[in-house]
Amino acid sequence: MSERTTKPPETEETEADTDATPTPVTSGATSTVRALENAGINVMFGVQGGAIMPVYDALWDSDLRHVMMAHEQGAAHAADAYNVVSGEPGVCLATSGPGATNLVTGLADANMDSDAVVALTGQVPQHMVGSDAFQETDTTGITAPITKNNYFASDPDTVGDTVGEAVALAGSGRPGPTLVDLPKDVTNGETDREPGMAQTPETYTPQSEADTDAVETAASAIESAEKPLLLFGGGVVKADAADVAREFAMDYEIPVVTTMPGIGTMPEDHELCLSWAGMHGTGYANLAINHTDLLIAVGTRFDDRLTGGIESFAPGAEIIHVDIDPAEISKNIHADYPLIGDAGRVLEQLDEALTTVPDVDEWREQCQTWKDEYPMDYAAPDDEPLKPQFVVEALDEATSDEAVVTSGVGQHQMWASQYWTFREPRKWISSHGLGTMGYGLPAAIGARLAADDGEEVVCIDGDGSFLMTVEELSVAVRENLDITIAILNNEYIGMVRQWQDAFFDGRHMAAGYSWIPEFDKLAEAFGARGWRVDDYDEVADAIEEALSYDGPSVIDFHIDPEENVYPMVPSGGANDKFALSEDQL
Repeated sequence: MSERTTKPPETEETEADTDATPTPVTSGATSTVRALENAGINVMFGVQGGAIMPVYDALWDSDLRHVMMAHEQGAAHAADAYNVVSGEPGVCLATSGPGATNLVTGLADANMDSDAVVALTGQVPQHMVGSDAFQETDTTGITAPITKNNYFASDPDTVGDTVGEAVALAGSGRPGPTLVDLPKDVTNGETDREPGMAQTPETYTPQSEADTDAVETAASAIESAEKPLLLFGGGVVKADAADVAREFAMDYEIPVVTTMPGIGTMPEDHELCLSWAGMHGTGYANLAINHTDLLIAVGTRFDDRLTGGIESFAPGAEIIHVDIDPAEISKNIHADYPLIGDAGRVLEQLDEALTTVPDVDEWREQCQTWKDEYPMDYAAPDDEPLKPQFVVEALDEATSDEAVVTSGVGQHQMWASQYWTFREPRKWISSHGLGTMGYGLPAAIGARLAADDGEEVVCIDGDGSFLMTVEELSVAVRENLDITIAILNNEYIGMVRQWQDAFFDGRHMAAGYSWIPEFDKLAEAFGARGWRVDDYDEVADAIEEALSYDGPSVIDFHIDPEENVYPMVPSGGANDKFALSEDQL
């Protein structure tokens, strides 16, 4: 993925908010809090508990805002979404043992999507480590495979510097989650040593500019290409490089496809944009990938949901791969022209190296023909149940272009990303790599605290996904957060049911949710507002009332239980062999 350019940079110290009163340092716990203040952290999400209590006590006199979540997984997801929307690292806290292990799903999610999340976990005193003490877990051992780096703090004098480094490292280079395990004797231990400003280790030096000769060779390939295609991934978002990427595309009039994490890097209503590609991407995006002769991929790891079968992916194309992480180059797809560096800076280098504009008029016309032949549309007969695509479009129409959309994982996630028109980055917030059901609601909480006051926050969720983290609705009510939750309720784990129909002879084993609660009434029980919608003529009024309500609202849309997500590329299949109906699978 590509380097992000917002705080904290990897070489410069991060300044604290000068208006805030810094926490006096008297202990490891107060040093921890002071380090967060020095790093510019404003908001954190967590759950209190025994081993982390010294840190929470130190927060008592701090100006940092802490949001008490209902479950540690929700804290990690909220911190994750806070990072995606704001560009600043998200922070979550948990106690030792089960508190720390409850963070694991959220940290794995952040790791897969390269999101900057910092986890602070309590731990038993150092002399008890390894004794199977109450609520003891090898937190650093468990989280080592799913964090960018983790730390076991061992000294009150240095714990603040360790926390600062964790914050700086999470947001630098290729972003990712970091964790600091905090033994109770360290946080209770006395110290008056002031932690420094947050900075990465001297040995951490991600490359920002690509090799000049490699850039010139890649530029020559672009100049000679007849069917070039830009592929913008999530790394363009992380690097805050969407403006540079758009300018590059428009200057050279090269068609653009995105990955799901890259949604919004190119306005989806722009004539050059073919929307996102992959398993449930648009048919025209997948056809463009299949027929391009030069794929210019920026900030993507070429995951299997994008590529389908490796052998059939972009079969006639040479590949230019721009990425901040050398480990991603040729990991899944061979790069003919590897360019290691920051997404925005490397695109600027390519622009500087290009001497002619490639003639791609015929190729653009072909891409437009595919858009005309395979439009994203759906049937919505009045005598059939409510279609989810209609609901998504109605929500999109009722909100501003600045609205932030979160989602859980499943069919509703695909409909949201297919039928909402995104024009800016950091507006689409979802779980892409790990595919975590339950992500949507806690993500909406984190997104609400990161978004501007005038930006609506809408969570498009499924009935099964919503039930995974429904307890976080209590947090939204307590904090009086203005979020709108739209549940596309088909009484199934919908994507499982769709696959069972397509590949398992319709045997719906453990896929039905016929016993689910009435979500509108459940919302009212939590103290939120709730609506139930069954018919098309109820949709607009319910959406208007929910959006105008100043607080958390839940709309339970009862949709067609048999509606499926198309287009669909079967797992491992060729991108151009997308199905538009079940009988084509």
